[in-house]
Amino acid sequence: MRNINFKKMLAVSAFAVIAILGMSDVASAQWNNRNQKQQEKIYKQQQKIQKQQQKIQRFRVSRNGSYYNTDNRGAELLRQAVNRGYQQGLIAGRSDRSSRRGMNWRNSRVYSSGNYGYQSYVDSSQYRYYFQQGFERGYQDGYNSRYQYGSNNNGAFNILGSILSGILNIQQY
Repeated sequence: MRNINFKKMLAVSAFAVIAILGMSDVASAQWNNRNQKQQEKIYKQQQKIQKQQQKIQRFRVSRNGSYYNTDNRGAELLRQAVNRGYQQGLIAGRSDRSSRRGMNWRNSRVYSSGNYGYQSYVDSSQYRYYFQQGFERGYQDGYNSRYQYGSNNNGAFNILGSILSGILNIQQY
């Protein structure tokens, strides 16, 4: 009888050891699975951050010997300021010529305010400066019935890229 109890106890003990080892393997597999999912999540977050950083470009703008930094949104807004200024200047110049007024873009309210199309993402004085630079050139083209500083592409008037680059003096870094 003792031999049978001993055999039963040995069998139960062996079964318990196997069960514990099996549970340990299951727990280990679950932990590895959670760890792998966490690693994948971290990797995806890092990829997302890296893509966002690549989208944000930095620019350095030079104006009258001073420099300031902006990102791609600020740089685009300054480009738009020059183009909007050119377009508004072209209209004002044509109007003054057809009304036989003297050539003077500084008399224009749009030029003076310099805030046509302004968005608060860049400093208003910076926007005004670049808008007025475009306006002066557009006004001269409009008043003189020419396209020295800009172009007409099916009714879309834009300042020439080389003129824009000279006005903005912007560099990506």
